[in-house]
Amino acid sequence: MRGFTVTTAATGLEGIEAVRRDGADLITLDLSLPDLDGLEVCRRVRQFSDAYLLMVTARPGEIDRLEGLELGADDYISKPFSPRELQARIEAMFRRPRARAEQADAEELRRAAEVQRSLLPAAAPSVPGYDVAGACRPSRSVGGDFFDWYTTEGGLQVSLADAMGKGMGAALIAATVRAVLRSAAGQPDMGLAFRDTCRHLEDDLAHSDSFVTLFHARLDTASGLVAYVDAGHGLGLHVRADGTDRLRPGGPPVGAVPGTQWVPGRIVLAPGDALVVVSDGLLDAYEDVDDAVRAVADVVSRHGDAQSACTAVLDLAGEEARTDDVTAVVVRRRAAA
Repeated sequence: MRGFTVTTAATGLEGIEAVRRDGADLITLDLSLPDLDGLEVCRRVRQFSDAYLLMVTARPGEIDRLEGLELGADDYISKPFSPRELQARIEAMFRRPRARAEQADAEELRRAAEVQRSLLPAAAPSVPGYDVAGACRPSRSVGGDFFDWYTTEGGLQVSLADAMGKGMGAALIAATVRAVLRSAAGQPDMGLAFRDTCRHLEDDLAHSDSFVTLFHARLDTASGLVAYVDAGHGLGLHVRADGTDRLRPGGPPVGAVPGTQWVPGRIVLAPGDALVVVSDGLLDAYEDVDDAVRAVADVVSRHGDAQSACTAVLDLAGEEARTDDVTAVVVRRRAAA
């Protein structure tokens, strides 16, 4: 029919399944369906399809029309209508450039997601005497979260960072930060290595008008000593059997104040203790930072292995309210046998 291959569905659920299965360029949606309200069908379809959507209704009044448009419908036609009016509405929708712009945006998000996934370690490192895990749960908009780790002679280095912004730009900044951090892995002095790393990053961040919150730590596995620098991150925790300490920041985010001198900190992981670092995406689910810290400490204390603790921390953010990436790293020193 006029260049279209048409699929019909008698109910809302059948229609949703048909769009999900076959895809669609155009959806005409009657608001009066035998199972679901047409507005609910519109809401569900918009979760996975960008097809043009034309609502068809005999309902009087402006409320239904406005609600449908707010849910993502592109146009609205009232019964009775002529075939010529329907054709004109459809042709007008297809003249709009929205589809091409949305396809470009979708492609950028897809590439950004690939960059983001490439930053994440494929597997946890094997560190004698320690249990290590990390996880990142991306939001609907790809952002700049990443975590990284790598073993060294007698130790482990761990990083968690969040580049400001969303999309490809933030993902590329995160990739640059990761590469520069790794290039300084061999420098023996933690503070100097971090300072030199950040000097290399400052020009790039200034040109992109961006900054990065960053937590970077070195673990000596024999002693349990953790030397760390917190650059504006603020969500590193030392979880012990008798309580939890929030690790002090050593300065502002990287790129926020050129020439900053960050102050390193130190903790010692006793058997059973854990170093936990989370991203600020978790804070969206809580009234304040203290509530979030208590919740993280509680789930880490209740889960014996690092991987299940990581998963439980990410689950604290919930699915519905999450608008930012949520990332967590747990390094737990195993209790003595």
